[in-house]
Amino acid sequence: MLYQAIERLGNSALYQTRDLGRMGRYLLLSLLGVFKRPFRFNELLRQIRLIGAHSFVVIFFTGAFTGMVLGLQGYYTLRKFGADGVLGSAVALSLIRELGPVLTALMVTGRAGSAMCAELGIMRNSEQIDALECMSVDPFRYLITPKFLATLIAVPLLTLIFNVVGIYGGYLAGVILLDGNPGAYFVSMEHSVVNKDINLGIIKSFVFGLLIVWICTGRGYFVHKIRNAGFGAEAVSKVTTQAVVMTSIAILVWDYLLTAMLL
Repeated sequence: MLYQAIERLGNSALYQTRDLGRMGRYLLLSLLGVFKRPFRFNELLRQIRLIGAHSFVVIFFTGAFTGMVLGLQGYYTLRKFGADGVLGSAVALSLIRELGPVLTALMVTGRAGSAMCAELGIMRNSEQIDALECMSVDPFRYLITPKFLATLIAVPLLTLIFNVVGIYGGYLAGVILLDGNPGAYFVSMEHSVVNKDINLGIIKSFVFGLLIVWICTGRGYFVHKIRNAGFGAEAVSKVTTQAVVMTSIAILVWDYLLTAMLL
């Protein structure tokens, strides 16, 4: 029993080490694909549309209702201390620094990240990726790199949309519905939000975008090497679920690390 437990522990450690090295090499090759020609510019635009434009509706409504909740909660909390005039700064800083980048990344992970993982997983199981390699077509330049660039472009833009919609959602709830001070809402925001806050949100959105595309596409690309994933459709479903969970956890962990390093 002890021998078997030690053997399982060793096998698990070896698997995790191989998987980490495989994913690190995958990230490097994906980024190097940017410099390979011919570059698939039309595919990049298509991926931006799939990842960015098709996520607009979910980002819009998530941002609007997140801002409205912040407006309601902030108004009732600040009013107890006679500080409801700083509602605008509370809503804006919460969105720009934290909630905007994090919730945008989580929504994109659930909508676009899962789709990218499933797409590559199906292509791997149906041997389409192997066929590209047999025809001497670099799968990273052809498939992966456009997804990387599109995600790095789309996620920061979606974060900006989320922030703007959320701020006006907070204005709707805290000013229009609860009869707050409209002038104080925007003046307090203007005095409190500085470039450092905006830069922090932008940096977070880029890092989260990289995590989304790296983990989700990597899990799908290596679906045949994931331990205990199974075969066929079952493997794709398990790996897609695993990718979404891993990405969500990574986003929350890196949110704390970036906040601790950049504040």
